[in-house]
Amino acid sequence: MPRKNYQKGLDELRTDVVGMGELVMDRYESAIDAAATGGSERAATTATSDGERARDPADGDPALAARVIDGDDEVNERYLELEERCTELLALQQPVAGDLRLVTASFKIITDLERIADLAVNLAEYGHPETGGIHPAVDIHGIGELAGELVVDALDAYERADPEACRAVAARDDELDERCRLAAEQVVRELVADQNAETSTAGGTELAAALDEVSRALLTVRDLERVGDHAVNIAARSLYMIESDDELIY
Repeated sequence: MPRKNYQKGLDELRTDVVGMGELVMDRYESAIDAAATGGSERAATTATSDGERARDPADGDPALAARVIDGDDEVNERYLELEERCTELLALQQPVAGDLRLVTASFKIITDLERIADLAVNLAEYGHPETGGIHPAVDIHGIGELAGELVVDALDAYERADPEACRAVAARDDELDERCRLAAEQVVRELVADQNAETSTAGGTELAAALDEVSRALLTVRDLERVGDHAVNIAARSLYMIESDDELIY
């Protein structure tokens, strides 16, 4: 591969990694919406009993969850294509210094993106109306949007080769971790309160349903936190690519 074509290949790799990121984030945003609306039936029912708001007919749209789940194959195909591209650039040109860091960072980043897409599938499944949705104590949109912003910012730092933006992503992850911790605690507190209030009347079926709902909520919080972790990984690999600095790699 002539040097001119090789440099074009590196530029196209960076562009296509960002393109994969955009695809993944489209799926992720749909998953957040699916998780939020899938769990809105319980919140809507509770609110209606107090006369506060009517049931939204768009709540619990299973098509949104299906779009994320069925679309995962496209993400996997994109991942395999870019993985092969990285392998070819390494094998055919044996890049050195900055070029080597770009290729290896890109390889790591597409792996994180593929895993974020898998987490998006999880979130869509947790929020599917047939499962009963997510416990309303979890602020799906608020926490989910924060996690998504970290991924977008990390990809932007990779694309622009901005070291300070990489560090900013890692710093903001602490906020996400704290919000996830508080959400998990709130879910458990509400479970305990509900069971204390219903001890005399709740049977085994009710308890099993409550535990299932709490399990989905805690898994949701865990996966949102993991999205943030993958964003930090992207930022860390980008920082190493830019400055050969491994301070964010752990």
